[in-house]
Amino acid sequence: MNETIKVLKNHKTIRKYKNKDISRKKIETIVRAGQQAPFVSQLYSLLYTKKGKIPFEANIYFIICVDFYKMKKIMEERNWEPVTNDLSILIFGIQDAAYMAQNMVVAAESMKLGTCFLGGVPYQAAKIKEKFDLPDKVFPLVGLVMGYPDENPPVRPRYQIEFTLFHDKYSISNKTIKEAKNIMDKGYLEENYYEKLDAKIPVKNKEETFDYDNYSWTEHISRKWGQWYSNKDSILKNLKECGFDI
Repeated sequence: MNETIKVLKNHKTIRKYKNKDISRKKIETIVRAGQQAPFVSQLYSLLYTKKGKIPFEANIYFIICVDFYKMKKIMEERNWEPVTNDLSILIFGIQDAAYMAQNMVVAAESMKLGTCFLGGVPYQAAKIKEKFDLPDKVFPLVGLVMGYPDENPPVRPRYQIEFTLFHDKYSISNKTIKEAKNIMDKGYLEENYYEKLDAKIPVKNKEETFDYDNYSWTEHISRKWGQWYSNKDSILKNLKECGFDI
């Protein structure tokens, strides 16, 4: 159990921050740590701001982008033109950006900073493109706020290893699935997580049968994937606005 493992296993999402500035030196240290992640082609760029309404009143708001624009410029220097389809570029770019983003979180938390990812950024990509004057082939993938924590929530549960790790063959029993469900729900209920956030997702075309005494993670996440994003037009529109034809 070395210090790196301790930081990883103690990860917490922070949604309350102190009014304390993060120095430019620390920002650059975190970004450099992010850059040292494994990569396919370094198909990413990083936007940040300290201005305006930052989620959770954090000190800094990063937006990690898939960026093929810079790669095109490199290729022009070598007298090449890209022929790879946009879907493949996007898949490999997502890998690059995700590796970098996670390295940044680990680096920040090792420096006693708190973090919170914002997953809805791709659905705001066209607006972000306009705000930051992004060229085509740059797609905002995920947001990341950061600052000095003003709360200390417990470490939230994760599935048991048997639900995640498969040796030679993918095989999972109903018993393992039920155990995974119980592990996640028990942990969130013990914390009163959704009640504190008042974050119950309303049901559509169903009778509400849950209150905050039994509404927990698996019901919450089931309501997301059972009701949201059924139409792909919005995400395709945002991708197209950013120059990706999928």
